[in-house]
Amino acid sequence: MEKIIVITGASSGIGKALSLEYAEKGYHLILAALGKEELEETAKACEEKGATTMAVEFNLLEPASIQNLTDQIKAKHDHIDRLVHVSGISQRARADESSIEVDRKIMEINYFGAITLTKQLLPLLIKSKTPKIGVTSSISGKFGFPLRTAYAASKFALHGFFESLRLEHWDDGMTVTIMCPGRVNTPISKSSLDGSGKARGVMDPGQENGIPAEKCAQKMRRSIEKGKKEVFIGGKEILMVYFKKYLPPLFYKIARKTNPK
Repeated sequence: MEKIIVITGASSGIGKALSLEYAEKGYHLILAALGKEELEETAKACEEKGATTMAVEFNLLEPASIQNLTDQIKAKHDHIDRLVHVSGISQRARADESSIEVDRKIMEINYFGAITLTKQLLPLLIKSKTPKIGVTSSISGKFGFPLRTAYAASKFALHGFFESLRLEHWDDGMTVTIMCPGRVNTPISKSSLDGSGKARGVMDPGQENGIPAEKCAQKMRRSIEKGKKEVFIGGKEILMVYFKKYLPPLFYKIARKTNPK
Protein backbone atom coordinates (compact mmCIF):
# COMPACT_ATOMS: atom_id res chain seq x y z
CA MET A 1 0.00 0.00 0.00
CA GLU A 2 1.39 3.40 -0.96
CA LYS A 3 2.06 5.81 1.86
CA ILE A 4 0.33 9.19 1.96
CA ILE A 5 2.19 12.42 2.64
CA VAL A 6 0.92 15.99 3.02
CA ILE A 7 3.47 18.68 2.13
CA THR A 8 2.77 22.40 2.53
CA GLY A 9 4.71 25.04 0.62
CA ALA A 10 5.00 22.61 -2.28
CA SER A 11 4.85 25.19 -5.06
CA SER A 12 8.49 26.34 -4.88
CA GLY A 13 11.84 26.18 -3.13
CA ILE A 14 12.39 23.54 -0.46
CA GLY A 15 8.75 22.42 -0.56
CA LYS A 16 8.91 21.64 -4.27
CA ALA A 17 12.26 19.89 -3.94
CA LEU A 18 10.95 17.80 -1.04
CA SER A 19 7.86 16.84 -3.03
CA LEU A 20 10.08 15.54 -5.82
CA GLU A 21 12.18 13.63 -3.26
CA TYR A 22 9.13 11.81 -1.95
CA ALA A 23 7.73 11.30 -5.45
CA GLU A 24 10.72 9.08 -6.21
CA LYS A 25 9.90 6.93 -3.17
CA GLY A 26 6.42 5.93 -4.30
CA TYR A 27 4.33 8.14 -2.02
CA HIS A 28 0.89 9.52 -2.80
CA LEU A 29 1.50 13.25 -2.48
CA ILE A 30 -1.05 15.76 -1.20
CA LEU A 31 0.52 19.06 -2.19
CA ALA A 32 -0.66 22.33 -0.68
CA ALA A 33 0.49 25.91 -1.22
CA LEU A 34 -0.39 29.33 -2.52
CA GLY A 35 -0.07 29.75 -6.29
CA LYS A 36 -2.25 27.37 -8.27
CA GLU A 37 -0.13 27.40 -11.43
CA GLU A 38 3.15 26.71 -9.62
CA LEU A 39 1.47 24.03 -7.50
CA GLU A 40 0.17 22.26 -10.59
CA GLU A 41 3.67 22.38 -12.08
CA THR A 42 5.02 20.62 -8.98
CA ALA A 43 2.26 18.01 -9.18
CA LYS A 44 3.04 17.37 -12.84
CA ALA A 45 6.76 16.99 -12.13
CA CYS A 46 5.98 14.51 -9.35
CA GLU A 47 3.65 12.52 -11.60
CA GLU A 48 6.40 12.32 -14.21
CA LYS A 49 8.42 10.48 -11.57
CA GLY A 50 5.60 7.97 -11.18
CA ALA A 51 3.84 9.42 -8.14
CA THR A 52 0.13 10.03 -7.69
CA THR A 53 -0.84 13.49 -6.48
CA MET A 54 -3.60 15.74 -5.20
CA ALA A 55 -2.91 19.48 -5.40
CA VAL A 56 -4.87 21.88 -3.19
CA GLU A 57 -4.29 25.61 -3.19
CA PHE A 58 -4.53 27.00 0.33
CA ASN A 59 -3.69 30.05 2.42
CA LEU A 60 -2.35 29.74 5.97
CA LEU A 61 -3.79 33.16 6.79
CA GLU A 62 -7.33 31.91 6.23
CA PRO A 63 -8.80 29.34 8.67
CA ALA A 64 -11.48 28.44 6.11
CA SER A 65 -8.78 27.62 3.58
CA ILE A 66 -7.00 25.34 6.05
CA GLN A 67 -10.30 23.65 6.85
CA ASN A 68 -10.98 23.17 3.14
CA LEU A 69 -7.65 21.37 2.74
CA THR A 70 -8.47 19.14 5.71
CA ASP A 71 -11.95 18.39 4.36
CA GLN A 72 -10.59 17.42 0.94
CA ILE A 73 -8.06 15.08 2.54
CA LYS A 74 -10.65 13.46 4.82
CA ALA A 75 -13.04 12.98 1.91
CA LYS A 76 -10.52 10.74 0.14
CA HIS A 77 -8.38 9.20 2.86
CA ASP A 78 -8.96 7.54 6.23
CA HIS A 79 -5.36 8.14 7.31
CA ILE A 80 -2.14 9.91 6.36
CA ASP A 81 1.41 8.72 7.07
CA ARG A 82 3.42 11.92 6.88
CA LEU A 83 2.75 15.61 7.47
CA VAL A 84 5.53 18.01 6.51
CA HIS A 85 5.27 21.74 7.10
CA VAL A 86 7.41 23.79 4.73
CA SER A 87 5.19 26.86 4.12
CA GLY A 88 6.41 30.02 5.77
CA ILE A 89 7.43 33.63 5.40
CA SER A 90 10.51 35.52 6.55
CA GLN A 91 11.29 39.08 7.63
CA ARG A 92 13.93 41.75 7.05
CA ALA A 93 13.15 44.70 9.32
CA ARG A 94 14.05 46.05 12.74
CA ALA A 95 11.47 45.70 15.51
CA ASP A 96 11.11 49.48 15.82
CA GLU A 97 10.37 49.73 12.10
CA SER A 98 7.82 46.90 11.92
CA SER A 99 4.13 47.34 12.58
CA ILE A 100 2.43 44.96 15.00
CA GLU A 101 0.24 43.87 12.08
CA VAL A 102 3.35 42.54 10.32
CA ASP A 103 4.39 40.67 13.46
CA ARG A 104 0.94 39.11 13.74
CA LYS A 105 0.95 38.11 10.07
CA ILE A 106 4.27 36.31 10.44
CA MET A 107 3.07 34.50 13.56
CA GLU A 108 -0.21 33.58 11.85
CA ILE A 109 1.52 32.02 8.84
CA ASN A 110 4.55 30.41 10.47
CA TYR A 111 3.03 29.30 13.77
CA PHE A 112 -0.76 29.39 14.05
CA GLY A 113 -1.33 28.17 10.49
CA ALA A 114 1.01 25.22 10.99
CA ILE A 115 -0.46 24.14 14.33
CA THR A 116 -4.04 24.58 13.08
CA LEU A 117 -3.42 22.16 10.21
CA THR A 118 -1.58 19.78 12.55
CA LYS A 119 -4.46 19.68 15.03
CA GLN A 120 -6.95 19.04 12.23
CA LEU A 121 -4.93 16.20 10.70
CA LEU A 122 -3.75 14.50 13.90
CA PRO A 123 -6.70 12.05 13.98
CA LEU A 124 -5.73 10.81 10.51
CA LEU A 125 -2.03 10.76 11.28
CA ILE A 126 -2.22 8.59 14.39
CA LYS A 127 -4.13 5.97 12.39
CA SER A 128 -0.93 5.33 10.45
CA LYS A 129 1.37 2.48 11.45
CA THR A 130 4.34 4.82 11.03
CA PRO A 131 3.15 8.40 11.70
CA LYS A 132 5.77 11.10 11.16
CA ILE A 133 5.70 14.89 11.24
CA GLY A 134 8.37 17.13 9.73
CA VAL A 135 8.48 20.79 10.75
CA THR A 136 10.56 23.39 8.96
CA SER A 137 11.95 25.75 11.54
CA SER A 138 15.22 27.63 10.98
CA ILE A 139 18.52 28.24 12.70
CA SER A 140 16.69 31.45 13.71
CA GLY A 141 14.54 29.13 15.81
CA LYS A 142 17.63 28.49 17.95
CA PHE A 143 18.83 32.07 18.45
CA GLY A 144 17.64 35.61 17.85
CA PHE A 145 19.20 37.63 15.03
CA PRO A 146 18.90 41.23 13.75
CA LEU A 147 16.03 42.02 11.35
CA ARG A 148 14.17 38.84 12.30
CA THR A 149 12.39 39.57 15.58
CA ALA A 150 8.94 38.25 14.64
CA TYR A 151 10.37 35.56 12.36
CA ALA A 152 12.61 34.20 15.13
CA ALA A 153 9.71 34.35 17.59
CA SER A 154 7.51 32.31 15.24
CA LYS A 155 10.20 29.66 14.87
CA PHE A 156 10.89 29.53 18.62
CA ALA A 157 7.15 28.93 19.08
CA LEU A 158 7.22 25.99 16.66
CA HIS A 159 9.91 24.31 18.75
CA GLY A 160 7.85 24.64 21.92
CA PHE A 161 4.68 23.27 20.36
CA PHE A 162 6.14 20.37 18.41
CA GLU A 163 8.56 19.26 21.13
CA SER A 164 5.55 19.03 23.46
CA LEU A 165 3.46 17.26 20.80
CA ARG A 166 6.23 14.71 20.33
CA LEU A 167 6.02 13.74 23.98
CA GLU A 168 2.22 13.66 24.00
CA HIS A 169 2.15 11.17 21.13
CA TRP A 170 5.27 9.19 21.99
CA ASP A 171 3.23 6.09 22.80
CA ASP A 172 1.44 6.36 19.44
CA GLY A 173 4.80 5.74 17.77
CA MET A 174 4.70 9.18 16.16
CA THR A 175 8.02 10.89 15.48
CA VAL A 176 8.43 14.65 15.13
CA THR A 177 11.46 15.99 13.29
CA ILE A 178 12.22 19.70 13.64
CA MET A 179 14.39 20.83 10.73
CA CYS A 180 16.49 23.98 11.02
CA PRO A 181 17.86 25.16 7.68
CA GLY A 182 20.42 27.91 7.44
CA ARG A 183 21.14 29.48 4.08
CA VAL A 184 19.36 27.66 1.27
CA ASN A 185 19.12 29.04 -2.27
CA THR A 186 15.37 29.74 -2.41
CA PRO A 187 13.31 32.93 -2.93
CA ILE A 188 12.47 33.23 0.80
CA SER A 189 14.59 36.35 1.39
CA LYS A 190 13.09 37.96 -1.72
CA SER A 191 9.55 37.41 -0.44
CA SER A 192 10.40 38.33 3.16
CA LEU A 193 8.43 41.20 4.65
CA ASP A 194 9.75 44.67 5.35
CA GLY A 195 8.45 46.80 8.20
CA SER A 196 5.34 47.84 6.28
CA GLY A 197 4.45 44.28 5.31
CA LYS A 198 5.57 44.51 1.69
CA ALA A 199 7.72 41.87 0.03
CA ARG A 200 11.34 42.99 0.12
CA GLY A 201 11.97 41.93 -3.47
CA VAL A 202 15.72 41.40 -3.06
CA MET A 203 17.71 38.21 -2.55
CA ASP A 204 20.21 38.16 0.32
CA PRO A 205 23.75 37.47 -0.96
CA GLY A 206 24.08 34.76 1.70
CA GLN A 207 20.83 33.14 0.57
CA GLU A 208 21.88 33.32 -3.06
CA ASN A 209 25.08 31.46 -2.20
CA GLY A 210 23.31 28.95 0.03
CA ILE A 211 23.09 25.22 -0.51
CA PRO A 212 20.74 24.02 -3.28
CA ALA A 213 17.13 23.36 -2.26
CA GLU A 214 17.51 19.81 -3.58
CA LYS A 215 20.37 19.07 -1.17
CA CYS A 216 18.37 20.50 1.72
CA ALA A 217 15.29 18.45 0.77
CA GLN A 218 17.30 15.25 0.55
CA LYS A 219 18.63 15.71 4.08
CA MET A 220 15.17 16.65 5.34
CA ARG A 221 13.57 13.50 3.93
CA ARG A 222 16.26 11.26 5.36
CA SER A 223 15.95 12.91 8.77
CA ILE A 224 12.16 12.56 8.81
CA GLU A 225 12.31 8.90 7.79
CA LYS A 226 14.93 8.14 10.45
CA GLY A 227 12.75 9.83 13.05
CA LYS A 228 15.44 12.30 14.10
CA LYS A 229 14.30 14.84 16.65
CA GLU A 230 16.22 17.85 15.33
CA VAL A 231 18.52 18.49 12.39
CA PHE A 232 20.56 21.49 11.20
CA ILE A 233 21.00 21.93 7.46
CA GLY A 234 23.25 24.40 5.66
CA GLY A 235 26.84 25.60 5.45
CA LYS A 236 29.20 27.22 7.92
CA GLU A 237 26.38 29.41 9.30
CA ILE A 238 25.23 26.31 11.21
CA LEU A 239 28.23 26.86 13.49
CA MET A 240 26.35 29.80 15.00
CA VAL A 241 24.04 27.33 16.78
CA TYR A 242 27.04 25.86 18.57
CA PHE A 243 28.72 29.23 19.15
CA LYS A 244 25.56 30.43 20.91
CA LYS A 245 25.55 27.35 23.16
CA TYR A 246 29.24 26.87 23.87
CA LEU A 247 30.97 30.17 22.95
CA PRO A 248 28.45 32.96 23.64
CA PRO A 249 31.00 35.84 23.42
CA LEU A 250 31.97 34.74 19.90
CA PHE A 251 28.33 34.36 18.90
CA TYR A 252 27.45 37.89 20.01
CA LYS A 253 30.55 39.35 18.39
CA ILE A 254 29.57 37.88 15.02
CA ALA A 255 25.85 38.65 15.38
CA ARG A 256 26.48 42.30 16.34
CA LYS A 257 28.55 42.86 13.21
CA THR A 258 25.46 42.22 11.11
CA ASN A 259 23.26 44.57 13.16
CA PRO A 260 22.18 47.53 10.96
CA LYS A 261 22.54 50.97 12.55
